[in-house]
Amino acid sequence: MPKLPVISGNQAIKCFEKAGYRVIRQRGSHVRMCHKGNSTKQPLTIPRHKILGKGLMRKLLRDAELTIEEFLKLL
Repeated sequence: MPKLPVISGNQAIKCFEKAGYRVIRQRGSHVRMCHKGNSTKQPLTIPRHKILGKGLMRKLLRDAELTIEEFLKLL
């Protein structure tokens, strides 16, 4: 299993947009995203921080139903 990359919130938002998510709203530094075609997928809340923690990245990938390999291809 490959390691999770250390990325910023903006990079994560761009990757999830490539995966089919769109920005619904933003409040402060947190962006709420929802999947375009599949409304049964859980919405994601991504902070626009310089570095996202490993635990948060794992949770975002689990909620988006993406593997680490699929996410690395989107980078």
